[in-house]
Amino acid sequence: MTSTAARRPRPRPAAPRRWGALGAASVLVGGALVLPAAEPAEARPAAPVPAPSVPVDDPVTVAPTPPDGATPAPDTSRIGADGIRAQQYWLDEYRIRDAWKQSTGKGVRIAVIDTGVDGAHQDLAGAVVGGTDVSGGGAADGQQGLGAEPEHGTLVASVAAGRGHVPEGGKDDDAPGGPAGIVGVAPDAEILAVSTWLGNETPEVRSVDEQIPDAVRWAVDNGADIINMSVGSSSTSWPESWDEAFVYAEEKDVLVVASAGNRGSGLVQVGAPATIPGVLTVGGVGRSGEASWESSSQGISIAVAGPSEDMVGAVPGDRYATWAGTSASAPVVAGAAALIKAKWPEMSSAQVANRLVSTARDTGEPGKDPLYGYGVLDVEAALTDDVPEVGANPLGSVREWVRVHRRSASASPAPAATASAVPVTEEVEAEIAPPEPVAPIDSTGLLPVVVLTGFGLLVLGLTAGAAVHIRHIVRDQAGRTP
Repeated sequence: MTSTAARRPRPRPAAPRRWGALGAASVLVGGALVLPAAEPAEARPAAPVPAPSVPVDDPVTVAPTPPDGATPAPDTSRIGADGIRAQQYWLDEYRIRDAWKQSTGKGVRIAVIDTGVDGAHQDLAGAVVGGTDVSGGGAADGQQGLGAEPEHGTLVASVAAGRGHVPEGGKDDDAPGGPAGIVGVAPDAEILAVSTWLGNETPEVRSVDEQIPDAVRWAVDNGADIINMSVGSSSTSWPESWDEAFVYAEEKDVLVVASAGNRGSGLVQVGAPATIPGVLTVGGVGRSGEASWESSSQGISIAVAGPSEDMVGAVPGDRYATWAGTSASAPVVAGAAALIKAKWPEMSSAQVANRLVSTARDTGEPGKDPLYGYGVLDVEAALTDDVPEVGANPLGSVREWVRVHRRSASASPAPAATASAVPVTEEVEAEIAPPEPVAPIDSTGLLPVVVLTGFGLLVLGLTAGAAVHIRHIVRDQAGRTP
């Protein structure tokens, strides 16, 4: 799953890989652990699930054992102040450090709808300001890791709004966030932890059809400015039960950011919720700036692309992990959106999205394309460029989509029949007499004889007339002969 910076030929899409103890019924799809839909008579969209982080381990190189008599190598089983930060290449390559001169995301809330966020992590201390669990199987504050990838939500939150930390005996500096550990794109933004149970649902937890809309509505009602959904599915469609919640987010002016999924894990196109109109869908690129083959997907709903390879993030227990995929790209863009919102608090989500897509570096085919969307994210440009306002969200409107495509389902049912005060028609109680039998036309059996006789007489008359006419013609000709 974790990619290297080196260029490589594009392989054919690999067969979906089995996911450990979850058994043959679950496969990795689109950077997300997706459970295939059951086999009911009517098809239904595959449930969205979180993207796995592989491996979940400290991304460090352990020093070799020194020869006898030499000074022991330092303990590198944990990342120090000068370790993890150096691996956050996107801070410079996407001009995030430069954007901090304009904004650090202060006062903006990012809801992380995921598998739970560990607010006790040293790099998220003070960042998580609220939370809930919508699965029925987690902690009330949304900070317990759940499902197939319990550390996934902490990874996502750290990339969006990690605050770093000051190591023991170290000193703080003037840069946003502490000098050690993960610093997020918006280090002063606040996190709402909304835990879901995705990827290996059990009968004890609620269905995804219930969890997702409840998560979105809770986030909106609790002050989220931006919602990050690093989840995906193998289906472009979504349950109708989600409609109202996403319409609600749009009406309350909350921007939803979602990951596009990973082709290398089996997904060849973007799936829901990243296909919902109005959602800012994020594709992934490698260190070279080209669309990542393994750690991204493609689809017309992709709006912008961000880093998806060689990523690092925080996991519970004050540890860190290397990971890859658009699940990491999405919080980079969500953090960038928070920087914009903090600089212009009154700016609508449609204008925030427009700034992100309008200032992206056009890559690939000119204009919008299914690999990069409008282009590769440029965070400083999104904070400094002169961008004209738009009249409508360039990503579309889910409210309008629902109005058009769910019209038949949302139409008012026909009123039930009720007794009328005045009868519309008079009641008729007279019996209807049965029809009288009628004799057949040819009750004697002579009809065929009559028809044939008449036809014979007609032929005979025509023949006689023709003979008389010919005789007259011959006689006339003889009289004219000299």
